[in-house]
Amino acid sequence: MGETAKKAILAVSFGTSHSDTRKVTIDAIEEDLKAAFEDCSLYRAWTSKMILARLEKRDGIHYDNVKEAMEHMLKDGITDVIVQPTHVMNGVENDLMKEDVLTYAGQFQSVTFGTPLLTTEEDNELVVKAIAEAFPVIEDKETALVLMGHGTEHYANAVYAALDYRFKDMGHENVIVGTVEGYPEISQVLKQLEKCGPQKVVIAPLMIVAGDHAKNDMAGDEPDSWKTIISQKGYEVQTVLKGLGEYESIRHIFVEHAKAAK
Repeated sequence: MGETAKKAILAVSFGTSHSDTRKVTIDAIEEDLKAAFEDCSLYRAWTSKMILARLEKRDGIHYDNVKEAMEHMLKDGITDVIVQPTHVMNGVENDLMKEDVLTYAGQFQSVTFGTPLLTTEEDNELVVKAIAEAFPVIEDKETALVLMGHGTEHYANAVYAALDYRFKDMGHENVIVGTVEGYPEISQVLKQLEKCGPQKVVIAPLMIVAGDHAKNDMAGDEPDSWKTIISQKGYEVQTVLKGLGEYESIRHIFVEHAKAAK
């Protein structure tokens, strides 16, 4: 008989340099994965080179990138790995992460991948329900909820428009999805706000962590922040600095994706 299997979950995140949001988002997702997979050791990898370098320089903290985490698990004698990304979608970061993992796959008995948050139509529906539950204010037709996603040049960016459509299809006409670096952008968000004509607008991040984009591009006081741009159109604006990872129902989706990979 071969050696006893040693199983692990590798939680892969983009990362954040803001420890306040990390504790309540990335750490919380990892804790939920740990609790759901008691027979697995938990390892962490972050994919943003910029964030990893910043943390090392500023705080003297080193987190593994994907290749380092794979090396780490090999050294520890791990035989079977479930890789669970905490990414929102199957974009560039997820593609690169898979490439890195697969260069090591032959050295393990098994390597399987869980999927990002928005992968299937069912995922979209679950995310709509989770957000509607977290923001009961959307029942008030005088209030619109604007969700700021990251956006990407990758074709997976289409998921944002699909999610926007899904909100409306499920009866939430006053929920609008936009992105900082993709389509729909702030100009499309403003067009939609004009259509639904609310008095008040709540803006929240459609990102796992409430980091730089949420604190600056979304809720900052600069002239080009979404808060400023939307306020200037005469709406009363409230910003919610809460990453998706803070919602238990969203974390549950990641856990289910890891279970499906198992």
